[in-house]
Amino acid sequence: MPHVDAAFNLAAWLVRNPADAEDVMQDAMLRAYRFFPSCREDTARAWVLRIVRNACYDWLAAKRGHVVVGFADVDPLDTDGARFTADVFSGPAEDPESILLRENRRDLLNAMVAALPEEFREVLVLREMEELSYKEIADIVGIPQGTVMSRLSRARAMLMRDWKARDDHS
Repeated sequence: MPHVDAAFNLAAWLVRNPADAEDVMQDAMLRAYRFFPSCREDTARAWVLRIVRNACYDWLAAKRGHVVVGFADVDPLDTDGARFTADVFSGPAEDPESILLRENRRDLLNAMVAALPEEFREVLVLREMEELSYKEIADIVGIPQGTVMSRLSRARAMLMRDWKARDDHS
């Protein structure tokens, strides 16, 4: 149970809708309960997140004909704890204008993360939000560590490119 928040964050980012993430979480937690004897204490977090990831992709596969392709119609970021945060947004903000600017940057970054292709978004969320190691991410996603590092690098490059393009148009 200590990993439920991390699991929900991953589900919200993958299915892109908090209500759907709650449904997926119910299924994932039932799966986890059923297979609990196979969990080792030292890998519990990765084990739960892998179950949640698999439940998300099963749900998405079942709903493929009904999934909203764009992100404009849904906002998984409205849930507490499902926001991408970065150190660049931390620090004292004493006046309302500074608070508003910081919130706008955070919302823009969240939208940029949400717009990433799934394979890049999931490794970025697991590394930056959940602070998992490359090995843990590789175990969860089922890919080699080198691929995790490559996808993470590409995800960061895409975010940087989009951020700079936004600045160029401002």
